Amino acid sequence: MKNLNKILITLLSLAALTLASGSSIAKPASPETGNLATLVDIAGKQRMLSQKIAKAYFFYGQGIRADKTRKQLLDSINEFNHNFQIIRKSVDDQGIQDMLVYIGMAKDEMATLAKQPYSKENASLVLDYSETMLEGSQDIVSRLEDMSKLKKEAIVNLAGRQRMLTQRIAKYYIAYQAGFHDHNTVEQLKTAVKEFEEAHATLSKAKLNTPEIRKELIKVDRLWKVVAKFYKDVERGGLPVIVLATTDNIMTTMNTITRQYVEALSS
Repeated sequence: MKNLNKILITLLSLAALTLASGSSIAKPASPETGNLATLVDIAGKQRMLSQKIAKAYFFYGQGIRADKTRKQLLDSINEFNHNFQIIRKSVDDQGIQDMLVYIGMAKDEMATLAKQPYSKENASLVLDYSETMLEGSQDIVSRLEDMSKLKKEAIVNLAGRQRMLTQRIAKYYIAYQAGFHDHNTVEQLKTAVKEFEEAHATLSKAKLNTPEIRKELIKVDRLWKVVAKFYKDVERGGLPVIVLATTDNIMTTMNTITRQYVEALSS
């Protein structure tokens, strides 16, 4: 997008100044092996929140379930900040610490925009900052996974990524309805839909699945069939309240599934 280069330059400059200043940050501890799955889950949730914040901003800006989506917007920003601090204090990997500085600049800019009146210009910035936060959070997930010798946390990553994809899909769906009809919006939506369906098929066959996990995956499958047709025919639009409610229901169910995988790995 046209704002992206400007945003990247600004964030990199601010990050460099912050690192150069030697600001006092308490030295975090190295995560114990048993905590890696939990940290992957938390970092994975940051990916989801980066998209949920932007999605809620658009739904609120369009006046759709305004009370609910405004609360969702502010609650998601607060949760992102809370998780940000957990990761910062839990990991001493320098690459992760540097990435957190970068993400921190973007999240603060996003929080500022959330307090301003909705406008298409601000909405464009929100889209770009949400991409920055997503990319940085994904980098942290990958680094945490690399710390694991057994790589069992990969299934936590995959399930957790489904949470993000639900919000990413809804973000681009409502962005299109808000007037962002560019090629990128449509392609990002289609790609996210395809990735969600492929990952769901993989999770459904996972050897780690318990009867409880299978039950939740079946629920996701049923909910997906309700809204997938809207995502795949975004140009037609319509029924945004159903899209909002069903997408968030899928996200909540995937959050349960991700937690169940974490518990299965810890047992």
